Amino acid sequence: MPTTQTTEINQLLQPEHVRIGLPERSKTDVINALIGLLEGHEGIDNLDAVRQAIFEREDMMSTGVGKGLGLPHAKTPAVTETVAAFATTAEPVDFGAIDDEPIRLLLLLVGPEEHKSRHVKILGRISRLVSRDSLRERLIEAPDPETVIDVLREGEAELRG
Repeated sequence: MPTTQTTEINQLLQPEHVRIGLPERSKTDVINALIGLLEGHEGIDNLDAVRQAIFEREDMMSTGVGKGLGLPHAKTPAVTETVAAFATTAEPVDFGAIDDEPIRLLLLLVGPEEHKSRHVKILGRISRLVSRDSLRERLIEAPDPETVIDVLREGEAELRG
């Protein structure tokens, strides 16, 4: 069950908010597809406002953080809790990443302004997880959303251990 207090990525994600092999080929389309995964999420008051906040943040600087990971994120009053969506792409997508490498993994994170420190911790956690080659490969090769969540759970347990 998701909780507004967790910084565990696997606890923020439900299978319906995880997509394997997004077919979209552009950065804008991939981000829009990720935002679409959050349609109907109980923590979102206004999905259009979420979309606007995500793209405003992306316009400031690409959230392609390197090693094939895109982290589109924003803080907005359009959500009542921190929410997340995760996807892999069918093909590498040019995301304007800091290392100029295309992305295959995406974590979308949106939270209210008052959850700023939690937001930063979660972004740092996914960056640390994906910096591990073996975990990154397991996520890219995951056949279904449940496997993605399991791989993240195992990786987070290793971070704690």
